[in-house]
Amino acid sequence: MNNHLIYTLRIKPNEDLKLTLQTFVNEKNIQAGWMITCAGSLTHYNIRFANQQNGSSNKGYYEILSLTGTLSVNGSHLHISIADAEGKTIGGHLLEGCIIFTTTEIVIGESKELIFTREKDGTTEWKELQVKKID
Repeated sequence: MNNHLIYTLRIKPNEDLKLTLQTFVNEKNIQAGWMITCAGSLTHYNIRFANQQNGSSNKGYYEILSLTGTLSVNGSHLHISIADAEGKTIGGHLLEGCIIFTTTEIVIGESKELIFTREKDGTTEWKELQVKKID
């Protein structure tokens, strides 16, 4: 049995990066996935910076430098870094509202041996990653 799968995905102009990714995860019923690589561009970003309650957004032209994190039908957690036309870089927690400019090319890995969930476990006030092995 193949315990790992690899998916490739191209997100087209004007699509929402986070919503499109989560729709893909839900359609493929990915229980334990992770970002392998991502390259693309945005015309609008919406990112929550460290220790902030709300997201920050802006319009313009941005290159996606990286997108990293875990993916699951039980909850995904993604961080993005982007650069503006002058090369200034920002990054943080990916929120809905990051709109694709020309394209975004993504490669996702999935384990068929694990299940990722997000649950409060008492270590923080947030729902944190829990990894369970499929028997």
